[in-house]
Amino acid sequence: MNLDFIVYPLGSLLKVIYNFVGNYGLSIVIFTVIVRCALLPLTIKQSESSRKMNELNPKMKEIQEKYKNDKNTQNQKLMELYQEHNYNPASGCMPLLIQMPIIFSLFYVIQQPVKYVFGSQQVFDAVHKSFLWISNIGLLEQNATIFMVPVIGGIPLLAILSGVTTWYQMKMITPTGAKVDPTMKTMNMIMPFMIAYFTYNVPAGLAVYWVIGNLFTIVQQYVTMKLKPAVKEVKSK
Repeated sequence: MNLDFIVYPLGSLLKVIYNFVGNYGLSIVIFTVIVRCALLPLTIKQSESSRKMNELNPKMKEIQEKYKNDKNTQNQKLMELYQEHNYNPASGCMPLLIQMPIIFSLFYVIQQPVKYVFGSQQVFDAVHKSFLWISNIGLLEQNATIFMVPVIGGIPLLAILSGVTTWYQMKMITPTGAKVDPTMKTMNMIMPFMIAYFTYNVPAGLAVYWVIGNLFTIVQQYVTMKLKPAVKEVKSK
């Protein structure tokens, strides 16, 4: 699928931000926050759907096991469970389907800045790419520097932050005090390591984008979870 009709406008947005702030790393941070704010309604809906599905998952498994030989009754009981908790299994699909092309486009923008943002290698070479402890976020983290010490044999902080923030984000939507589905539990354990490995092997700018996106989502989920009880109280009056 050709996503250039999304990628090029996003690249232009990043270029405008860079022209304003003059630092590529800071531009990626601002760019990520702006795009995540634009996607916030869809993200909230997706997060709420995932959280509710995780909460209902143990009960769903119980029904599926209890009525595994009677599919009609199983489906009826599942529908009753969904109606009781006002949950639509398809409610999380549409926000995700809308977001996916944009998410892929964001990766293309950060991964190929010469093509989608700056237009030429010569322009990109002149861009100010140092950010925090990283000397050049256009390189892989292991080829950059960390506190003036080569990352090779050192501490890949961005990769670690990517894994930790991914783990915490998944932990926030995992129900507490309930039996967690083994598949979900395994995924929650494996995914942070996969993300850490991935961000260790891509340009540091892409890892910055991933970490900032995770931090934004963590804050959004925290605020949503804090506000949710107040919303319920209002509805119950």
